[in-house]
Amino acid sequence: MVKRDREELIDTVPNKRLRKTLPDRLSALSDELVLVLLSYLPINDLIRCEQLSRRLRTLASDSQLWKAAYYERFVRPRAARIPGLRDTSTSDRSLLYSSKLSKWLDDGYLVKRGGATNWKRQYRLRHNWSRGSCKRTETEIAPKPSIPPILVRLHDGVAVTADAAAGLRAWSMQGSQNLVATLTWEFDDNFKATPTSLALDCSSTSTSGLRISVGFSNGSFGVYVLDRRKQSLACRYLHAPSSNGKLGQIACLSSYIVTLTEAQLLSVYRFPEPVEKASDQKTVGQPQLLCSLKSYTTWPPLSLILRRSSTGITTSIAYAMPTYTSGWSVGLQELQLSPDGAVLQSRLATAISYDSAPLGGSVHRISRPSPDPSSPMVHTPLFKSSASSAKPTSLSYTHPYLLAGHSDNTLTLYMVTSNTEQLIIGPGNLLCGHTASVSGAHIGDRGKAVSVSMDGHDLRVWELEGGIASGTGRRRVPWGEASVSVKSEASCEQDCRVPQKGSPGNDYMTSMEHRHAQEAVASNGWLSFDEEHVIVLGEKRQGQQALVVYNFA
Repeated sequence: MVKRDREELIDTVPNKRLRKTLPDRLSALSDELVLVLLSYLPINDLIRCEQLSRRLRTLASDSQLWKAAYYERFVRPRAARIPGLRDTSTSDRSLLYSSKLSKWLDDGYLVKRGGATNWKRQYRLRHNWSRGSCKRTETEIAPKPSIPPILVRLHDGVAVTADAAAGLRAWSMQGSQNLVATLTWEFDDNFKATPTSLALDCSSTSTSGLRISVGFSNGSFGVYVLDRRKQSLACRYLHAPSSNGKLGQIACLSSYIVTLTEAQLLSVYRFPEPVEKASDQKTVGQPQLLCSLKSYTTWPPLSLILRRSSTGITTSIAYAMPTYTSGWSVGLQELQLSPDGAVLQSRLATAISYDSAPLGGSVHRISRPSPDPSSPMVHTPLFKSSASSAKPTSLSYTHPYLLAGHSDNTLTLYMVTSNTEQLIIGPGNLLCGHTASVSGAHIGDRGKAVSVSMDGHDLRVWELEGGIASGTGRRRVPWGEASVSVKSEASCEQDCRVPQKGSPGNDYMTSMEHRHAQEAVASNGWLSFDEEHVIVLGEKRQGQQALVVYNFA
């Protein structure tokens, strides 16, 4: 057969059919019109658009888009649950997003920052909180257990630790969690003490300074200031030792300091001026003792706080108390001070049910103000409560929420009403979800709480505002659906698996046992959290003390 010429062969090959391309109308639109189109997309589609082109990546990351998405998912549902906030004359449209008229509630500080707020990052942060997704890391702070235990507090990404051996230290929770500053105890021979209580002034508006108060075993206390810019700690005041015993609780706010000894002696002090204003000086003036109160009916655990109120400063002490027939309950005492430091009134309230009575004396169920702090209280009948009767293992009070953890795997939430007319502890709501005894719980400033079990492996996040008080929330509580279990991902350094011989299943079980042996578990039930982190004080099997950090950012 005669071969065909190459040119002939080329001429007989059909031409390739060209694909008909659609015109790119999206590129012809202005950035403003594209932003309007992107505002109608769900969050998942908005994230996918960032992978299409550089232009769409920039537009899909626009701060105003994520600001509106943040409001619609996290702010608007909360505003709809608050009675009286919705404008009834305009129905539901009064809560729709508006760049100028929206009600941001406690998130208003993010709006005031202006361009400094990364709304996409804030959305991701709140989304991770709602799902319990975080990254778990550990920072070793001591080679062996300390007696008394190490004290830890957290505020705005800074963790402060105090112990007898290493002194006062500040750790940055950002990035690699480095040691920022340290200060050793410089006591003379007559001042032999160990730190027993620690508190931070979270109300300070200074961006560079953080006020720290430390209580000691000899009844004294010290005031320290952390300078974040200079990364240094300095002592501003050291009180003389006292014969009243060691300080089990301490709280500070502006120029006020409140101390509580283990013998239940409460003392309120006031400095001549806030410590932050005297930051350039070595010491501050001698504080004035405003009042002292002695209690004979309070039982641990205790929760001591200082907060601002309409009348001035309010000191609150939440405590456990036994009853005759219904096990344990909780009580609350308030001491109200005027702006000039004068004692206005002292009042009590308890959550004891109507068929019970305390072991230590009369029942102070609902207290109304009296001109004389020593005058008798006015009582009214109480209500039936569903609270647990087990002895509380922990107490945390941040007005108006009072949260108690119990050894029967439950928590009890009380709502506190405190105004000029009365002080009331509402009926307890039982919170279920833990699979082991609750060893610690902490309430934040915006109705969020975190609790940890005794074994340290069950960490839960609770949204207390609106979700528990509503009918849907009450139906979710008995099934443990009112909380979110934290599912952490260990860092690369800690998620190590040792290869073993045998079947793959045995390799996996052996590696998991090795990993749990290296991880630190909660040692004393202490935990705290801020907007981005949850910190639990843990202890490894070898005895090392570590800060277990859960990063939600």
